Amino acid sequence: MAEKPSYYVTTPIYYVNADPHLGTAYCTMLADVQARFRRAAGYDVKFLTGMDEHGEKVAEAAADHGMTPQEWCDSQAPHFLDLWRELEVANDDFIRTTEPRQHHAVQYLWDRMLESGYLYKGSYDGWYCVPEETYFTETQVEKADEERGTKGEHLCPDCGRPLERVQEESYFFKLSAFQDRLLRLYDEHPDFVQPDFRMNEVRSFVEGGLTDTSVSRTTFDWGIKVPFDDKHVTYVWFDALLNYMTAVGYSLDDPASRAELARRWPAQCHIIGKDIIRFHCILWPAMLMAIDEALPEHVFVHGFLTVRNPETGQAEKMSKSRGNAIAPQDVIDLLGVEGYRYYFMTDVIHGEDSAISFERMEQVYNADLANSWGNLVSRSLNMSAKYFDGKTPELAEVWAEKDGVLKGVAEGIYDRYASRMEVFDYAGAKDVVMELVHAANHFIEDSAPWAVAKEPARADELAAIIRDLLESIRICAHLLAPFMPETSAEVLRRMSLEGEAATDDLRAACAWGGLAGGVAVTKGDALFPRLDTAKK
Repeated sequence: MAEKPSYYVTTPIYYVNADPHLGTAYCTMLADVQARFRRAAGYDVKFLTGMDEHGEKVAEAAADHGMTPQEWCDSQAPHFLDLWRELEVANDDFIRTTEPRQHHAVQYLWDRMLESGYLYKGSYDGWYCVPEETYFTETQVEKADEERGTKGEHLCPDCGRPLERVQEESYFFKLSAFQDRLLRLYDEHPDFVQPDFRMNEVRSFVEGGLTDTSVSRTTFDWGIKVPFDDKHVTYVWFDALLNYMTAVGYSLDDPASRAELARRWPAQCHIIGKDIIRFHCILWPAMLMAIDEALPEHVFVHGFLTVRNPETGQAEKMSKSRGNAIAPQDVIDLLGVEGYRYYFMTDVIHGEDSAISFERMEQVYNADLANSWGNLVSRSLNMSAKYFDGKTPELAEVWAEKDGVLKGVAEGIYDRYASRMEVFDYAGAKDVVMELVHAANHFIEDSAPWAVAKEPARADELAAIIRDLLESIRICAHLLAPFMPETSAEVLRRMSLEGEAATDDLRAACAWGGLAGGVAVTKGDALFPRLDTAKK
C-alpha cells in the first residue's frame, strides 16, 4: 500500500494571559474540521495547536495573580486542553513554548541566524505595544494617531492602547533585506495567503517598505536566553513562530526527528487570525528564507467574530465593557457541542469578519439540524423499522438497477464537497451536503412511502424508496462528520455501520450503492430536539 501523503495543519499558539475565548475556539475548530476532512480523505494528518508562554505580557499577567510566570502558564494549560476536549478537537500535538524542545530549537535558530549574516547588534529606540507584542516606527505611530484624531497620544496603530517607549540594546533581524524576495514569493505563489484580499493587504504593506526588526529584549527576563549573549532574551515572536517547526523535529539530530522534519515540513497550512497576519506572512517567511528553510505552503487568514446588536442590527466588537461578550460555554448551553461546531463552521464566512447572534444560532440549528438533517434521519429510520422489521430493505433486481432522483443528486457529491473543503469554504461544502438532505426530505413527501406501504403490490417500490433514503443518509453522515463527528458516528451506529465511521477513503464511502440490505437499523432518540427559547 502506498504511503499516505502528509498534511500538516496548525493554529497559532495562544497567549496565556487570559482564558481561551470564542475567537480562539473558532480558530481551533477551523483547523480541526480541516484535519478531520483530510484524515477521512486519505492523508496522514498532523494537527498542531498550543500555548505561547513567553513575553512581557505573560510575565505581567503572572505578577497580577501573585504567581511566577511558569506557575501561571502551568495553571492556564488545563483551561485550553479541557475546552478543546469538550469541543471535540482532535489535535495530534499540543506545544508549549516553555518546553525543552522549544528552548533547544530557539537557541539553535539563534546560531543559524548568526551564521546567516542577517543578524546584527544595535540599539532600539522606539515604540512597543505590550498587548500586541509589536514594534512600531515613529512614522507608523504618528500616521495612526493622525488618522484617529489622537495626535501626540502615541497609541498602538493596531489595538489603540498606549504604547511604551523602549530604549535598549537589541539584536536586529535584517527584515529589510527580504522585501524583494517576499514580493517575488507573492508573485510566484499567489495563493500563499488566503483569501485573496488578505494577500493584497500583505503585499501592500511590504511594498510600503520594511524596517529591520528587534528580536531580543534586555528589560525583562521571561523568555529564552540568546545562547551567545545571556543578557538578552528572545523577542516573543522570534520564539513563537518557530513552534511550527519545533513540533516536527527541527534542531534535533537523531534519525527519527530528521525523518519527521523531512516528512512534515513544510506545513501545508497555518490557520491564523487577521491580527497576526504580518508576523506569519512577512516576518516568518523572511526568517525561513534567512536560514534557507522551506516555506509553509499556505496561510489561511480568518476574520474576527463580532456580535449582531439585536436592536440596531449592527455588528459590534465583542467586549465585556459593552456587555455583549459571548463565552464558549454560553453557546454550548444553547446548541450543544455539535450544534456549536456546526454553526461556527458553516454559517460564518471564514475569511471575513462575521457578526454572530443567539437568534441566528437558534435559526440555523432549527432549520438545518432539527428540521432538515435530524428530521430526515428520524423519519427514514422510523420507516425502516416500521416497514422492514428494523432492517435495511433488500432490493428486487429490477429496482436495484434503477437510477432514482436521490442517486442523481448524489452523483459527484464528493468532488463538489472536497473542492469547497480544500479552500476552507465550509459553508459551500455544507450547501453541497444539504442539497442532498433537502432532496431526500422532498423525496419523502413526493413518494409518500406511508401510502405506498398500504398497497402490498408495491412492496418492491417501497423497499427502493426506503433504501434510497438510507443510502442518502449514509453519505451525508460521512460528509457532515468533520463538522459533527459524534452525531455522524451515532447515525452510522444506528445503521450498523460503525466500521465506516473511521474511513480514510471518503471518496469511496460517498459512492452510491454502498449500503447493504438486511442490516439492522435502530430508531433512537431525536438527534437535534427543536429549540424554542422564546417560550422559556
